[in-house]
Amino acid sequence: MTTATPPHDAPASPSGAHDAARAVSAARTAQAAWDGLGFAGRRKVLKAWCALILQRSDELVDLIRAETGKTADDARLEVVLAAHHLRWNAVHAARALGRRRVSPGLLMFNHAVEVIHRPLGVVGVIGPWNYPAFIPVGPVSAALAGGNTVVLKPSELTPRTGEWLAATLAEVTGRLRVLHVVTGDGTAGEALCRAGVDKIAFTGSSATARRVLAACADRMTPAVIEGGGKDAMIVAADADLDAAADAAVWAAMTNAGQTCVGLERVYAVDTVADRFLDLVTERAAALRVGDGPDADFGRITLPRQLEVIADQVRDAVARGARAVLGGPQSVTPPYVAPIVLADVPEDAAAVTEETFGPVLVVNRVSSVAEAVERANAGGYGLGASVFTRDRGSGRGVAAGLRAGMVSVNAVIAFAGMPAVPFGGVGDSGFGRVHGPDGLREFTRTQAITSQRFRPPLQPASFRRRPGTMPALVRLVRTLYGR
Repeated sequence: MTTATPPHDAPASPSGAHDAARAVSAARTAQAAWDGLGFAGRRKVLKAWCALILQRSDELVDLIRAETGKTADDARLEVVLAAHHLRWNAVHAARALGRRRVSPGLLMFNHAVEVIHRPLGVVGVIGPWNYPAFIPVGPVSAALAGGNTVVLKPSELTPRTGEWLAATLAEVTGRLRVLHVVTGDGTAGEALCRAGVDKIAFTGSSATARRVLAACADRMTPAVIEGGGKDAMIVAADADLDAAADAAVWAAMTNAGQTCVGLERVYAVDTVADRFLDLVTERAAALRVGDGPDADFGRITLPRQLEVIADQVRDAVARGARAVLGGPQSVTPPYVAPIVLADVPEDAAAVTEETFGPVLVVNRVSSVAEAVERANAGGYGLGASVFTRDRGSGRGVAAGLRAGMVSVNAVIAFAGMPAVPFGGVGDSGFGRVHGPDGLREFTRTQAITSQRFRPPLQPASFRRRPGTMPALVRLVRTLYGR
């Protein structure tokens, strides 16, 4: 889950860039043996890794907190989600990727057809700093479950979390090292893209995603990209306002707003906008910021993001927005207290660009239709949410939103469901992680047809009889011409 300007990349450093080729070579050496374990063997290993992570979850929680500054509960939630998705990939890979029979159709009835999914080989995963365990574990475990080996390049802000994940898996696999780690800054990530991997899975800012794709282009290396987001919530006139406000504040402020599918914009219908804004402000004002045990969220992990947040808030206020809670003064490094802005112009950076901080914009609209139009107006298309008591109507509104995932009467629900594909459109990227779609991202699909007997008509031959093609046309007209 990501940022926009690109806060997923710290200043350049050459550290680790030269290790990429070596790591890819080592991963490729191990790949055949790992693939040879089959789905059952890999399932056993990955389930054991999941169990080990949970047994030592306190270690991982402490490590995540030390590297990111998030609260203990935010780190615990991350570990739970990582284990949940890892376990799902381990258990469901065989069903999603196993051999399946396909009908050949009436014209080719003499053939048997099956589709198989084969591993790509070595997958490179470039992870972010905001969820340094949960986000990489998705593509890492999907790639491993499908028979690939993996080279992980964690963010330079959270390298120890990536190394911990690889070390715990190595405890399970022993000599068969199937997950290698390359640490360093953007140069290490670029080196991994150029090191001959068979696919890249990237999570980070949209700006950095473009650089990743440029590096991949040299070798025509395919990539699955999760870029930034500017997720919107639509609050209909019949919404449960208390539930919507509670969800909005959590989705906007959890992990200090450093979540790619975190809520950044709300469009509330006029008749309920004032009451909704009051409820949001009341709940956000009660939140506690800091590194103590009673804090609701912690620091901003990347120092330069503090200025991005302050600039967006100052710009919005200068353009006529109301700072209902907080304002530029809420930025007190390394923390940002909750900020709620209302009536923000739609062309302000606080509406169009990813903020990646605990800032929530609440704008009023005349109708749900106008809310959908505004929500779809930007370049991003990651997640969204809709609140209405009419779930049927909510699903209809969701279908009209240009977003990869939409929750009705909830927020970010899709991220907690490992069977649900996760990914965006537009500047938010392409491809999917999680679910069967995410498993298949890291395989190549192969169709195998086998002729069982020679058919009466043989059009695919220069020795066909003179009447073969007219007979074939008559057959097709009989089957499909009505």
